[in-house]
Amino acid sequence: MSFALTQVRQIEALGFRAWPASSVHYDGSWAIRTTKKHPSKRLNSVNPLDPGDTDNIEQRVAAAVERFRASGRKCVFRLSPLAPKQLESYLASSGWVRFDDSLIMIADLATVDLSDAKDLVVQPDIGGFVDASLHVQGEAATLKSGLIDVIGSIKPARGLFTIEDSGVPVSTAICVSDGAMAGLFGIATAGNQRRRGLGRAIVKSALKWAVQQGATKAWLQVEAGNAGAIALYQSMGFREAYQYAYWQAAEA
Repeated sequence: MSFALTQVRQIEALGFRAWPASSVHYDGSWAIRTTKKHPSKRLNSVNPLDPGDTDNIEQRVAAAVERFRASGRKCVFRLSPLAPKQLESYLASSGWVRFDDSLIMIADLATVDLSDAKDLVVQPDIGGFVDASLHVQGEAATLKSGLIDVIGSIKPARGLFTIEDSGVPVSTAICVSDGAMAGLFGIATAGNQRRRGLGRAIVKSALKWAVQQGATKAWLQVEAGNAGAIALYQSMGFREAYQYAYWQAAEA
C-alpha cells in the first residue's frame, strides 16, 4: 500500500501542475482548487491529499462549502486513494452523492509500439488549438477564454496536437511532459469521425513527442464508464493505477 500511495501522490502532483487551477487554498492537506473562468470539476474541487488528515471533518467540509458558495459555485470533493476513509463516510452519511468515477491509467513508454506514430506539428497557437478542441468536443465557444488561460498557465513542456480532415479538425489531444512522466489531456475525436483510428493515432503522436522530450512513462485519466476508450488505452499498454470519484451535496 505504501508504494501505491507513493505513486498516487506523484501522479496527483503531476496532475495539478499539468492542469493548473487559477487559485489553490490549503486547509491542512486538502487542496481547494478554484478557477472562475472554467467550470472543469478538476479545476474546481476539494482534493484531500493525506489519508491521515481527519481532524474536524464536519467543520472543514462546511467551510469548503461556504468558500465555493462565495465564489458562486457548488462545492465538489474529488476523492482519490489519498482521501481519508472517514471523509468519504461522512459525506455519504450526510447525503452527498458520488458521481463521475474515473480511472488513472499508466504505461511504460518502452513497451508502447510507436513505430507507426506520425510526427504531428505541435500547435504553437493556443487560441487556434482551443478553437479546434471546442469544435471537436462540441462545446460552447464561451469556454474559450478560460481554457486559453488554463493551457497558458501550464509550466512543464506542453504539446498541443490536432488532426484535420479537409481542413476541419477531427481529433485533438494535449500532452504535458514533466520530467520522466507525460500526462495526456483532452483526448477527443469528433462524434461523426469515430472508428477511424483517429484516437489511437493522435495518442501515439503525442506519446512520440513525449519520448522526444525525455519521458519514459505516460499517464491519463478516463471516465470509468467509457469502455471504448479504456479498451483502446489497454490495447496500447496502459493499465489502471487507481481510481477517483467526485462527490457533491444532494441539493447540487
